[in-house]
Amino acid sequence: MNDDINHLLFEDESMIRDYQAIQKTWFLRGKQRIIQTTGKHRGVKLLGTVDYATGRIVWQEDEQYTAETFLHFLRKVISVYPTGKIVIVLDNARIQHAKLLQPFLEELNGRLELVFLPPYSPELNIVEGLWKWLKSNVINSVFYHTVADIRRNVGQFMNHIMQCPESSIDRLCIKL
Repeated sequence: MNDDINHLLFEDESMIRDYQAIQKTWFLRGKQRIIQTTGKHRGVKLLGTVDYATGRIVWQEDEQYTAETFLHFLRKVISVYPTGKIVIVLDNARIQHAKLLQPFLEELNGRLELVFLPPYSPELNIVEGLWKWLKSNVINSVFYHTVADIRRNVGQFMNHIMQCPESSIDRLCIKL
């Protein structure tokens, strides 16, 4: 098997909650902007990868973070990249080490390799920048009446940036 890496992806999960804080904003002294809240802890759970070379983003929303969810996401990544060796750089979340993944990884015969970052090193995972970008453009300083509204705006943001993946590289990836 060819050991060359054809696709270098960075993966992470993020929870987009309906009670976001006010981000940087201008307001008159004594007139701080107030963002409503429902008082409930609702939100959208996301999994995503950024391709370091192309800026391509693969993402999905799910109900929860489980080993089954992560396995489903890995299957999606494989379908998006049907050929070549894929290396996914990720943090050390428990779901990423589940025994449930082993048969799937073995079935791929080395075509997919998971590389784990050291604990507590989010600055090394470029997907963290994607989540920050998403939250600053779509979520922070906004009140959403429903989770469906959050889903719609997250989807619009992701679809928009995927139309020009070079912008993801320019914003998220270190130039070598």
